[in-house]
Amino acid sequence: MAQQTAPPDTSAEDAHKPDSAVVRDALGVGVAVGLSGFAFGVTSAGSGLSLLQSCALSLLVFTGASQFALVGALAAGGNPFTAAAGAFFLGVRNAFYGLRLSQLLALPRAVRPLAAQWVIDETTAVTLAQPTRRARRLGFTVTGLTLYLLWNLTTLLGALGAKAIGDTDAWGLDAAGPAVFLALLAPMLRTPTERAVAGLAVLLGLGLLPVLPAGVPVLVAALAAPLALVAEGRRRGRGADDAGRSDEPDATDGADGPSGSARSEEGR
Repeated sequence: MAQQTAPPDTSAEDAHKPDSAVVRDALGVGVAVGLSGFAFGVTSAGSGLSLLQSCALSLLVFTGASQFALVGALAAGGNPFTAAAGAFFLGVRNAFYGLRLSQLLALPRAVRPLAAQWVIDETTAVTLAQPTRRARRLGFTVTGLTLYLLWNLTTLLGALGAKAIGDTDAWGLDAAGPAVFLALLAPMLRTPTERAVAGLAVLLGLGLLPVLPAGVPVLVAALAAPLALVAEGRRRGRGADDAGRSDEPDATDGADGPSGSARSEEGR
Protein backbone atom coordinates (compact mmCIF):
# COMPACT_ATOMS: atom_id res chain seq x y z
CA MET A 1 0.00 0.00 0.00
CA ALA A 2 1.54 3.28 -1.12
CA GLN A 3 2.28 5.76 1.61
CA GLN A 4 0.19 8.94 1.29
CA THR A 5 1.97 12.22 1.85
CA ALA A 6 0.08 15.30 2.91
CA PRO A 7 0.39 18.37 0.65
CA PRO A 8 2.63 21.13 1.96
CA ASP A 9 0.90 23.57 4.26
CA THR A 10 1.36 26.83 2.39
CA SER A 11 -0.88 28.67 4.81
CA ALA A 12 1.62 28.02 7.58
CA GLU A 13 4.37 29.54 5.43
CA ASP A 14 2.22 32.60 4.68
CA ALA A 15 1.43 33.00 8.37
CA HIS A 16 5.14 33.56 9.05
CA LYS A 17 5.57 36.31 6.45
CA PRO A 18 8.36 38.51 7.79
CA ASP A 19 7.72 42.15 8.62
CA SER A 20 10.36 43.21 6.13
CA ALA A 21 8.38 41.63 3.28
CA VAL A 22 5.20 43.40 4.39
CA VAL A 23 7.01 46.75 4.60
CA ARG A 24 8.60 46.20 1.19
CA ASP A 25 5.24 45.50 -0.45
CA ALA A 26 3.58 48.42 1.32
CA LEU A 27 6.34 50.84 0.37
CA GLY A 28 6.21 49.69 -3.24
CA VAL A 29 2.52 50.49 -3.51
CA GLY A 30 2.78 53.71 -1.51
CA VAL A 31 5.66 55.14 -3.53
CA ALA A 32 4.33 54.07 -6.93
CA VAL A 33 0.87 55.55 -6.38
CA GLY A 34 2.01 58.50 -4.27
CA LEU A 35 4.07 59.91 -7.12
CA SER A 36 0.93 60.20 -9.26
CA GLY A 37 -0.18 63.00 -6.94
CA PHE A 38 2.03 65.22 -9.11
CA ALA A 39 -0.35 64.58 -12.01
CA PHE A 40 -3.29 65.52 -9.83
CA GLY A 41 -1.62 68.76 -8.74
CA VAL A 42 -0.98 69.75 -12.33
CA THR A 43 -4.47 68.78 -13.48
CA SER A 44 -6.10 70.52 -10.54
CA ALA A 45 -4.25 73.76 -11.20
CA GLY A 46 -5.05 73.47 -14.89
CA SER A 47 -8.76 73.16 -14.11
CA GLY A 48 -8.72 76.53 -12.37
CA LEU A 49 -8.34 75.55 -8.72
CA SER A 50 -5.93 77.56 -6.60
CA LEU A 51 -2.89 76.13 -4.87
CA LEU A 52 -4.71 76.12 -1.53
CA GLN A 53 -7.76 74.37 -2.98
CA SER A 54 -5.65 71.69 -4.67
CA CYS A 55 -3.71 70.96 -1.50
CA ALA A 56 -6.88 70.98 0.62
CA LEU A 57 -8.42 68.32 -1.61
CA SER A 58 -5.46 66.01 -1.11
CA LEU A 59 -5.25 66.67 2.63
CA LEU A 60 -8.94 66.30 3.41
CA VAL A 61 -10.45 64.16 0.64
CA PHE A 62 -7.48 61.89 -0.14
CA THR A 63 -9.20 59.59 -2.62
CA GLY A 64 -7.32 59.78 -5.89
CA ALA A 65 -10.06 58.66 -8.29
CA SER A 66 -12.62 60.99 -6.70
CA GLN A 67 -10.20 63.91 -6.83
CA PHE A 68 -9.45 63.33 -10.51
CA ALA A 69 -13.18 62.99 -11.24
CA LEU A 70 -13.87 66.31 -9.54
CA VAL A 71 -11.20 68.36 -11.26
CA GLY A 72 -11.84 66.60 -14.58
CA ALA A 73 -15.50 67.57 -14.49
CA LEU A 74 -14.63 71.13 -13.53
CA ALA A 75 -12.06 71.37 -16.32
CA ALA A 76 -14.69 70.19 -18.81
CA GLY A 77 -16.99 73.00 -17.72
CA GLY A 78 -19.27 70.88 -15.57
CA ASN A 79 -21.45 72.23 -12.79
CA PRO A 80 -19.57 72.25 -9.46
CA PHE A 81 -22.45 70.47 -7.69
CA THR A 82 -22.56 67.76 -10.34
CA ALA A 83 -18.78 67.36 -10.18
CA ALA A 84 -18.91 67.10 -6.40
CA ALA A 85 -21.72 64.55 -6.57
CA GLY A 86 -19.73 62.36 -8.96
CA ALA A 87 -16.68 62.55 -6.72
CA PHE A 88 -18.82 61.74 -3.69
CA PHE A 89 -20.32 58.60 -5.19
CA LEU A 90 -16.89 57.41 -6.27
CA GLY A 91 -15.67 57.92 -2.71
CA VAL A 92 -18.56 55.97 -1.18
CA ARG A 93 -16.73 52.73 -1.98
CA ASN A 94 -14.28 53.55 0.81
CA ALA A 95 -17.09 53.18 3.34
CA PHE A 96 -17.57 49.57 2.24
CA TYR A 97 -13.81 49.01 2.46
CA GLY A 98 -13.98 50.29 6.02
CA LEU A 99 -16.59 47.73 7.02
CA ARG A 100 -14.24 44.92 6.05
CA LEU A 101 -11.03 46.50 7.34
CA SER A 102 -12.57 47.24 10.73
CA GLN A 103 -12.91 43.49 11.28
CA LEU A 104 -9.47 42.60 9.98
CA LEU A 105 -7.52 45.35 11.76
CA ALA A 106 -9.55 45.60 15.00
CA LEU A 107 -7.94 48.92 15.86
CA PRO A 108 -8.55 50.69 19.20
CA ARG A 109 -11.50 53.08 19.16
CA ALA A 110 -9.30 56.12 19.70
CA VAL A 111 -7.32 55.35 16.53
CA ARG A 112 -10.21 54.53 14.21
CA PRO A 113 -11.15 58.12 13.22
CA LEU A 114 -7.56 58.77 12.14
CA ALA A 115 -7.24 55.42 10.35
CA ALA A 116 -10.48 56.07 8.46
CA GLN A 117 -8.71 58.81 6.49
CA TRP A 118 -6.39 56.15 5.05
CA VAL A 119 -9.09 53.69 3.98
CA ILE A 120 -8.60 53.79 0.21
CA ASP A 121 -8.06 51.32 -2.63
CA GLU A 122 -4.33 50.88 -2.09
CA THR A 123 -4.36 50.36 1.68
CA THR A 124 -7.27 47.94 1.32
CA ALA A 125 -5.45 45.92 -1.33
CA VAL A 126 -2.28 45.65 0.76
CA THR A 127 -4.19 44.82 3.93
CA LEU A 128 -6.25 42.05 2.34
CA ALA A 129 -3.08 40.44 0.96
CA GLN A 130 -1.62 39.87 4.44
CA PRO A 131 -2.09 36.56 6.34
CA THR A 132 -2.13 37.76 9.97
CA ARG A 133 -3.55 40.68 11.94
CA ARG A 134 -0.08 41.94 12.79
CA ALA A 135 0.91 41.92 9.11
CA ARG A 136 -2.37 43.60 8.14
CA ARG A 137 -1.88 46.40 10.63
CA LEU A 138 1.70 46.88 9.51
CA GLY A 139 0.80 46.86 5.82
CA PHE A 140 -2.10 49.26 6.34
CA THR A 141 -0.01 51.69 8.39
CA VAL A 142 3.04 51.75 6.12
CA THR A 143 0.95 52.03 2.95
CA GLY A 144 -1.30 54.73 4.38
CA LEU A 145 1.51 56.82 5.83
CA THR A 146 3.74 56.59 2.76
CA LEU A 147 0.96 57.30 0.33
CA TYR A 148 -0.53 60.17 2.36
CA LEU A 149 2.80 61.97 2.71
CA LEU A 150 3.89 61.46 -0.89
CA TRP A 151 0.49 62.24 -2.38
CA ASN A 152 0.25 65.56 -0.57
CA LEU A 153 3.86 66.49 -1.29
CA THR A 154 3.58 65.72 -5.00
CA THR A 155 0.22 67.51 -5.18
CA LEU A 156 1.95 70.64 -3.90
CA LEU A 157 4.82 70.23 -6.35
CA GLY A 158 2.46 69.58 -9.25
CA ALA A 159 0.31 72.61 -8.49
CA LEU A 160 3.41 74.81 -8.21
CA GLY A 161 4.88 73.48 -11.43
CA ALA A 162 1.66 73.65 -13.47
CA LYS A 163 2.58 77.05 -14.91
CA ALA A 164 6.00 75.82 -15.99
CA ILE A 165 4.53 72.78 -17.73
CA GLY A 166 2.03 74.80 -19.75
CA ASP A 167 -0.86 73.00 -21.43
CA THR A 168 -1.61 70.04 -19.18
CA ASP A 169 -3.89 68.43 -21.76
CA ALA A 170 -0.98 68.08 -24.15
CA TRP A 171 0.93 66.03 -21.58
CA GLY A 172 -2.00 63.73 -20.85
CA LEU A 173 -1.36 63.86 -17.10
CA ASP A 174 -5.08 63.87 -16.38
CA ALA A 175 -5.14 60.19 -17.39
CA ALA A 176 -2.58 59.14 -14.77
CA GLY A 177 -5.08 58.86 -11.93
CA PRO A 178 -7.66 56.75 -13.78
CA ALA A 179 -4.86 54.57 -15.15
CA VAL A 180 -3.59 53.81 -11.65
CA PHE A 181 -7.13 53.10 -10.47
CA LEU A 182 -7.76 50.67 -13.34
CA ALA A 183 -4.44 48.92 -12.70
CA LEU A 184 -5.54 48.25 -9.11
CA LEU A 185 -9.08 47.30 -10.07
CA ALA A 186 -8.38 44.90 -12.95
CA PRO A 187 -6.88 42.03 -10.87
CA MET A 188 -9.93 42.11 -8.57
CA LEU A 189 -12.42 41.39 -11.39
CA ARG A 190 -12.44 37.62 -10.95
CA THR A 191 -16.08 36.59 -11.43
CA PRO A 192 -18.26 37.06 -14.54
CA THR A 193 -20.61 39.33 -12.57
CA GLU A 194 -17.76 41.63 -11.54
CA ARG A 195 -16.52 41.82 -15.12
CA ALA A 196 -20.05 42.50 -16.34
CA VAL A 197 -20.41 45.40 -13.88
CA ALA A 198 -17.10 46.91 -14.99
CA GLY A 199 -17.86 46.49 -18.68
CA LEU A 200 -21.37 47.92 -18.39
CA ALA A 201 -20.07 50.89 -16.37
CA VAL A 202 -17.52 51.65 -19.09
CA LEU A 203 -20.17 51.45 -21.80
CA LEU A 204 -22.55 53.73 -19.89
CA GLY A 205 -19.85 56.24 -19.00
CA LEU A 206 -18.29 56.50 -22.45
CA GLY A 207 -21.56 56.20 -24.35
CA LEU A 208 -23.23 59.02 -22.44
CA LEU A 209 -20.19 61.27 -22.35
CA PRO A 210 -21.06 63.16 -25.58
CA VAL A 211 -24.72 63.74 -24.67
CA LEU A 212 -24.73 64.49 -20.93
CA PRO A 213 -23.10 67.32 -18.96
CA ALA A 214 -19.65 66.72 -17.50
CA GLY A 215 -19.80 64.63 -14.33
CA VAL A 216 -23.24 63.13 -15.00
CA PRO A 217 -22.00 60.07 -16.97
CA VAL A 218 -20.05 58.99 -13.88
CA LEU A 219 -23.25 59.04 -11.84
CA VAL A 220 -25.18 57.09 -14.47
CA ALA A 221 -22.37 54.51 -14.74
CA ALA A 222 -23.01 53.63 -11.10
CA LEU A 223 -26.26 52.00 -12.26
CA ALA A 224 -24.18 49.21 -13.78
CA ALA A 225 -23.93 47.43 -10.43
CA PRO A 226 -27.66 47.05 -9.66
CA LEU A 227 -28.45 46.24 -13.30
CA ALA A 228 -25.86 43.48 -13.42
CA LEU A 229 -26.96 42.09 -10.04
CA VAL A 230 -30.62 42.00 -11.13
CA ALA A 231 -29.66 40.17 -14.34
CA GLU A 232 -27.53 37.73 -12.35
CA GLY A 233 -30.40 37.08 -9.91
CA ARG A 234 -32.81 36.34 -12.73
CA ARG A 235 -30.32 34.03 -14.41
CA ARG A 236 -29.83 32.06 -11.21
CA GLY A 237 -33.59 31.91 -10.69
CA ARG A 238 -34.12 30.44 -14.15
CA GLY A 239 -31.30 28.00 -13.55
CA ALA A 240 -32.86 26.86 -10.29
CA ASP A 241 -36.28 26.41 -11.97
CA ASP A 242 -34.74 24.37 -14.79
CA ALA A 243 -32.88 22.21 -12.31
CA GLY A 244 -36.09 21.66 -10.33
CA ARG A 245 -38.00 20.61 -13.43
CA SER A 246 -35.24 18.22 -14.48
CA ASP A 247 -35.38 16.54 -11.07
CA GLU A 248 -39.12 15.83 -11.35
CA PRO A 249 -39.89 12.19 -12.35
CA ASP A 250 -41.35 11.70 -15.79
CA ALA A 251 -45.04 10.76 -15.67
CA THR A 252 -44.42 7.90 -18.11
CA ASP A 253 -41.45 6.47 -16.24
CA GLY A 254 -42.38 3.20 -14.58
CA ALA A 255 -46.06 3.62 -15.38
CA ASP A 256 -48.14 0.44 -15.36
CA GLY A 257 -50.83 1.67 -17.71
CA PRO A 258 -52.88 -0.67 -19.89
CA SER A 259 -50.33 -0.64 -22.67
CA GLY A 260 -47.54 -1.29 -20.21
CA SER A 261 -49.42 -4.24 -18.69
CA ALA A 262 -50.17 -5.59 -22.11
CA ARG A 263 -46.52 -5.49 -23.11
CA SER A 264 -45.64 -7.22 -19.89
CA GLU A 265 -48.14 -9.97 -20.58
CA GLU A 266 -46.83 -10.38 -24.11
CA GLY A 267 -43.35 -10.68 -22.73
CA ARG A 268 -44.43 -13.48 -20.44
